[in-house]
Amino acid sequence: MRKKRNAIILAHYYQEPGIQDIADFIGDSLELSRKASETNADVIVFCGVHFMAETAKILCPDKTVLLPDIEAGCTLADDCPPNEFQNFLNKHPNHFAISYINCSAAVKAKSDLICTSSNAVDLISQLPKDIPILFSPDRNLGKWVAKQSGRKLTLWQGRCLVHETFNEEALIKLKIKNPNAAVLAHPECQESLLDHADFIGSTSKLLNFSQSSNKDKFIVLTEPGIIHQMRLKDPLKTYLEVPGLDGCSCNECPYMRMNTLEKVYNCLKEMQPELKMDEQIRSMAYRPLKRMLDMSS
Repeated sequence: MRKKRNAIILAHYYQEPGIQDIADFIGDSLELSRKASETNADVIVFCGVHFMAETAKILCPDKTVLLPDIEAGCTLADDCPPNEFQNFLNKHPNHFAISYINCSAAVKAKSDLICTSSNAVDLISQLPKDIPILFSPDRNLGKWVAKQSGRKLTLWQGRCLVHETFNEEALIKLKIKNPNAAVLAHPECQESLLDHADFIGSTSKLLNFSQSSNKDKFIVLTEPGIIHQMRLKDPLKTYLEVPGLDGCSCNECPYMRMNTLEKVYNCLKEMQPELKMDEQIRSMAYRPLKRMLDMSS
């Protein structure tokens, strides 16, 4: 079906293992954005959440973009409604608005620059020191970026459901049981958890660190879908996800997991659900996304 449609299947690291295994390309938000912008395929099947499929459509307006489950949303994107974001901008005139890629197309369209967790610190370091900056929508990532860049950022108070779920007490208990394990954390985690981390970075950087480190055991503070790739890359090492205090596996993103292999097949078969977008919003959102890609190259 993929060959018949001249389609490419892109999958985020947080997708279920079966989808990762059949994808043409697996990556984090920055890598997937680049791949979408470069593909010669007629159809992009985006195995991720809604804002990711939107990003592909913004960069590739002439391609058909399919999202296996159109209801696969994002609590972080939902935490930043476009109208409220506009009010935030109005309250801070003359500020440069940087928005994390985990936001809607409508919010991207109102932003000056888009970033990912991979490149946020580097992008901010390229901006003049005297420019006041708004950072939206993730408050935890914003705090970490401010600390790493040494810049004062005015933060939108959004949060990711998955990364807010991690519990410091559960992490400490796991560290006590595994004293030689390195703690890997995504910067969307709360600051109290980041304080325990041996390495902090985007999903792709966490994956790369687990491969290059001489440690043989890792406690992984992000959505556990990335652990599938860690095990494939180096099966001799041990990777532990942080459970909830009651032992539940509550850190799987419920929206990422709405996509299934069956839905991937059906969307290619039926060419639905297709991601549609208003052209004015798309063209406005393209500018800050293109600026990100140019500054990241």
